Amino acid sequence: MDLFYSLTILALVILSAFFSASETAYSSITRVRFKTMAESKNRRMLWTAALGENFDKLITTILIGNNIVNIGAATLATLLFTRLIEDTNLAGTISTISITVIVLFIGEVAPKTLAKRNPEPFALFAAPVVLFLYYLFYPINWILGLWQKLLTKIFKKKGDNAITDEVLLTYVDEAADSGEIDQEESELIKSAIEFDDLTVEDALTPRVDIEAIEVTTSADKVLEKFKETGYSRLPVYKGSIDNIIGILNEKDFFKMYLDGQKKIRNMMSKEVVLVPPSTKLSDLLKRLQKGKMHIAIVISEFGGTMGIITLEDILEELVGEIWDEHDDIEEPVKKINDDEYEILGQYSVDDFFDLFEIEKDPDDYDSVTVSGFVAEMLDRTPQENDTLTFENLFIKVLSIEYNRIAKVYVKVEKRPDEEETNEGLLLRGLKSGSDEESEE
Repeated sequence: MDLFYSLTILALVILSAFFSASETAYSSITRVRFKTMAESKNRRMLWTAALGENFDKLITTILIGNNIVNIGAATLATLLFTRLIEDTNLAGTISTISITVIVLFIGEVAPKTLAKRNPEPFALFAAPVVLFLYYLFYPINWILGLWQKLLTKIFKKKGDNAITDEVLLTYVDEAADSGEIDQEESELIKSAIEFDDLTVEDALTPRVDIEAIEVTTSADKVLEKFKETGYSRLPVYKGSIDNIIGILNEKDFFKMYLDGQKKIRNMMSKEVVLVPPSTKLSDLLKRLQKGKMHIAIVISEFGGTMGIITLEDILEELVGEIWDEHDDIEEPVKKINDDEYEILGQYSVDDFFDLFEIEKDPDDYDSVTVSGFVAEMLDRTPQENDTLTFENLFIKVLSIEYNRIAKVYVKVEKRPDEEETNEGLLLRGLKSGSDEESEE
């Protein structure tokens, strides 16, 4: 009889381990993966997907089974130790301690740890048994389902349960840290998540950098302009750049130029997309795609030309810099050593704060580029060799172009708390050395 009790307890502990591992395995698989499994022709994958789609009832089934076997193991352990030990109180105490330790280590910790590392293989392995128990316990599940609905009505949930961008970015970081996706995939996914928050102002080419032509410019000079810039499209203005009246396509120009056409007005497209700087990039992208356009003119609140934005500019916000054979490649950040950098003026303030791990919010400042940020901090028109200190950064203006900062030098200085920490380590090292000399 004692052997029967022992073998039964062992079987129940193994079942407890099975249920604990199943709970962890199914909880570790994402909904997206369950949907992917549902498209498979593998029977076990289909069973696993079906269980995943009814996750609440699945977990309830596993918990019912786990509680049954744990209570059964505790009961049989009490009976076994009562038969072996005459003192009932002592037998109950030893039984409780023994079964608790056994279930904790063998039935809970070990199986959950293993299932967490390989959730999908174990979920597929457990699917037939769990599916059988799902239907076996269905009446109990139904009753518990009614109880859950009652509790839901009594204790109504407040707040929105939607997944925010911050949560999605955390998922991406975790996936990258665990090696499920590489760094390039991580950056691309992050860019896609953050893309909807970006506006035209974040990606435009400012007015001072615009290459445009006057409508009365001769065809020969326009030809030289195309050769000089390497651009495929040039804005056409009348009177001033604040009055852009069309876009000249390089292909159209050369075709008509070779045919003898000399007037720019007859070569350009008169369809111009005008957008304010607050326009979402995602909205502009759809508009340009729908209109089969590649360039838009950004207008200020006063109606003047603030800048231009191209389809390439928008795509670069998603995939990073796109270089072609006409671009002068210059990295926005040049690392001189661990503490010194050279940074281009058009570098994003958001990226600048991320690079140097500045905890302040970039949105608290009016500027979107390093050039504007430094000028904002100086509170005047910047000059070459101007310097300032921000947080633990020493910043020096290296060059100016078109009255704006082209490049800055940045040196990372140690924070006061870091200096104290290093000083403390040095003192402790000296003290340790002197103690060793004294012992000798």
